[in-house]
Amino acid sequence: MDKETKEARIDKWLWAARIFKTRSLAADACKNGRVTIDGANTKPSRMVKVGDTVSVRKSPVTYSFKVLKAIEMRVGAKLLPEIYENVTPQSQYELLEMIRISGFVDRARGTGRPTKKDRRDLDAFWNEENDMEMDF
Repeated sequence: MDKETKEARIDKWLWAARIFKTRSLAADACKNGRVTIDGANTKPSRMVKVGDTVSVRKSPVTYSFKVLKAIEMRVGAKLLPEIYENVTPQSQYELLEMIRISGFVDRARGTGRPTKKDRRDLDAFWNEENDMEMDF
């Protein structure tokens, strides 16, 4: 089988182009509507051709790639510029940067794991409650 063909399955292409780590992750993304070809939702078996625009939604960003080669065999990272062209709008990267910057700053007090002080206060509360039950 030739490494390069005129068409390739979208799940195999996403894996071969190193957009997803495994083919099953790529197939799941297709099944769950996170992958589109030229704006249309796809099934994992849909064929992708040279010139197609593949969009992949990895929350919160939607990445877009123009297919330069339809491959089904995984290639090294150095060869990726020959496989696809990244046509993701700059606004998507700005959104990603905004979320990265504001990630932990906006965390509301009381959400997430308790601090050491919170933990000590909880332990003290439980010990007081147990002591009160023993008095009766």
